[in-house]
Amino acid sequence: MALLEIHDLHTSYGAIKALRGISFKVEAGQVVSLIGANGAGKTTTLNSISGILKPSQGQILFDGQNITKWRSDRITRLGLVQVPEGRQIVATMTVLENLQLGAYPRNDNRVIAEDLENIFTRFSRLRERRDQKAGSLSGGEQQMLAVGRALMTRPRLLMLDEPSMGLAPMLINEVFKIISDIKAQGIPILLVEQNARKALQIANYAYVLERGTILYEGEAAKLQQDPRIISAYLG
Repeated sequence: MALLEIHDLHTSYGAIKALRGISFKVEAGQVVSLIGANGAGKTTTLNSISGILKPSQGQILFDGQNITKWRSDRITRLGLVQVPEGRQIVATMTVLENLQLGAYPRNDNRVIAEDLENIFTRFSRLRERRDQKAGSLSGGEQQMLAVGRALMTRPRLLMLDEPSMGLAPMLINEVFKIISDIKAQGIPILLVEQNARKALQIANYAYVLERGTILYEGEAAKLQQDPRIISAYLG
């Protein structure tokens, strides 16, 4: 059984159908990428899975449980955690407070302290800025903070929405190094990323969305060699 299974998912914004019956899965230990142009339905997919949007049809199964109608906070407590597009850190809180916010549902204080130290070890710049307001960080540092906050929940599956958006090329490489490190820990990742080349390089499997439907799917290494994918998404 896959850890995450999506079956015939439909989601609309009023009369506008954003998802038109998509189905896919994420296996334990995998990185699965969703790629596609703006408006293809990538972010809508993540928001539907995390409970921010309510699908009109279909099923979302996580570890065998039907979570289609669950609230976002309940889904997060289950271990299905989203790092949203635009990072959405709390700008008026400090770096430390944002990280502690990620551990809010937990009550294992000793382990929380260990996880916090691990985050500061992984992201040394966050340690240096732990008492700064999060809004004063650079874009790359804010992305590190958003990922660190998500890791503080101890996710069973991590969903990343456009983690490289708005970052300089050097920082994009750094963000994908972080994703690679998380992958090496065995944490499954569902990655939405407009940089299709980077997404396919790090993924095990990928799905190509177009206008709310899945147009192609396959092993990421094979899709990188597919002339249709090269022409449309890799340039």
